[in-house]
Amino acid sequence: MAATAHITPTKPGILVGLTAEAKFIRQVFPHAAIAASGATSAGAKREAARLAACGADCLLSFGLAAGLDPALPAGTIIVPETVLAWGTTYVCDPTLRHILGSGQASSVGGSLLHSDHVVLDAGEKAALFAQSGSTALDMESGFLARTAADAGLPFAVLRVVCDPATRTLPPVAGAVLSPDGGLNIKALLGSLLRKPTQIPALMALGKDASLARKAMQNFLQQQRTLQAFARLAS
Repeated sequence: MAATAHITPTKPGILVGLTAEAKFIRQVFPHAAIAASGATSAGAKREAARLAACGADCLLSFGLAAGLDPALPAGTIIVPETVLAWGTTYVCDPTLRHILGSGQASSVGGSLLHSDHVVLDAGEKAALFAQSGSTALDMESGFLARTAADAGLPFAVLRVVCDPATRTLPPVAGAVLSPDGGLNIKALLGSLLRKPTQIPALMALGKDASLARKAMQNFLQQQRTLQAFARLAS
């Protein structure tokens, strides 16, 4: 599906998975409309539609992603050319991709795969990579891309690899998110009490999540610095 031609946008609507990501993105885009899906398909569909209806002139997807390409470590920045979802290829807007930092040495392009469920198993990641060739996977960008296409809005994606393709996540990682995009502490503690052997893997995931967010922060700060220099030079 071709990208929608559009002038440089000024009122982005931004979809993230978690409230922690929303708070972080708010620091970079203080005037944007930002919504968290709660890392659920229903939430992503609902919030993408709400952003499109609130007067946004473009839609952006930010946050963490699961790695599919085994060559990409945690912290890899993804600014994809396309999003693959439900058998459809959605093309990201080139102007938005440029604004988000596509082409920088510290980012990769390619395609991003949408999933309607959390993918924890390294074997499933390998199968999805073999089928799609996508660099990474998330649960929001497909809904955002489809909503943008339906509304005639340009869209783009900036994601960072959190869990590498070769890592299988503990079951608790798929059960601790609350519907509002925060952590369900009761579910987290209950899962760990039932199976405390998950704790080392959960700690490793937390370490990589911290690394991923730091990489995203550094990348966005670099882009803001480059844009500031460009304005001074113009």
